[in-house]
Amino acid sequence: MNKHALRIAERAAAAAALLLTGCADVKIGSPESLWFLWLVPVLLAFFVYSFRTKTRLLRRFASPEMLARLTSGVSRPRQYFKAALILLGLAAMVFALAEPKFGFTWEEVKREGVDIVVTLDVSDSMLVEDAETGGKLSRLERAKREITDLLRLMEGDRIGLVAFAGTAFVECPLTLDYGAAEIFLGAIDTDLIPVKGTALGAAIRSSLEAFEGAAQPSRAIVLITDGEDHTGEALRAAQEAKTAGVRIFTIGIGRDEGAPIPAPNGGFRRDRAGNIVLSRLDESTLQKIALETGGSYVRSVTGDVDLEQIYSQGIKATLEDQELASKRRQRWEERFQWLLAVALLALALEPLVSERLRRGGTARV
Repeated sequence: MNKHALRIAERAAAAAALLLTGCADVKIGSPESLWFLWLVPVLLAFFVYSFRTKTRLLRRFASPEMLARLTSGVSRPRQYFKAALILLGLAAMVFALAEPKFGFTWEEVKREGVDIVVTLDVSDSMLVEDAETGGKLSRLERAKREITDLLRLMEGDRIGLVAFAGTAFVECPLTLDYGAAEIFLGAIDTDLIPVKGTALGAAIRSSLEAFEGAAQPSRAIVLITDGEDHTGEALRAAQEAKTAGVRIFTIGIGRDEGAPIPAPNGGFRRDRAGNIVLSRLDESTLQKIALETGGSYVRSVTGDVDLEQIYSQGIKATLEDQELASKRRQRWEERFQWLLAVALLALALEPLVSERLRRGGTARV
């Protein structure tokens, strides 16, 4: 065992790793574990060093004749074999740790759930900072945080986003990509829609448009608003939603006494007479919208929008899951067990191999 043998072992380990990761029929579950293969040449170098050092010290200690008598019956090839078993066991354990998968079968994966469109009010009144006791969050920011929590809770359901003020439009179409929906949600602000006001009818109709192609019995709208309906079309649009088989769950944010709306240049908005404009919640309209479509209404005084409860106890409890997506995927077979068995066998066999020859054998040092 010399430097040439060490280089050959290093190249063999690298080739084995390349073969495993590059073969079309082999997949590595944890390729970063293959870095531990460097332990094999390191351990090999240690064995080379220890064998050479042992031979040098023995020759320094005694004469050749005396050395032959002292090491009588000890087989150097058997020592090499024991070292090879340890190296084999280590290499097999590293490859087993890399989780090799060989061979696969195709399986059908179906995603079932409901279609949910979250319709969010982005009128200027959503800038009022009464969404929590300390007054540090605006109504809009609080609502966006709750929607983010909802995205992290959902599994298998499609979600869409609609923003509205004096008019409405689909910000994010129905998608199973919750990461993309979260990016669209982050872009929603009160400057998004130049037409001021609160058009609940337009918001509901835009939400219905977002359901095009969706399964009929499994559609819901979550309407989050803090304002009154300025167009008078809300109940008519709710009837259209009922006809289409869509349930609306309404969430009202605001206080009975109303709250002043922040002005862009500081202070609060005032009407032509100089009076401060207050944003008041029209609970009656929101309750009628929910009742008309078979949904439910939730009042949020301090912005505590419990969307998780609405999702689990309202939407998921009343709507039937439908098949939303179906695709085929490869299911790879785990093969690390064979390598682990080789490692255990090699390491268990190593102490059973004796370094001494039977009587009549010739020792080699």
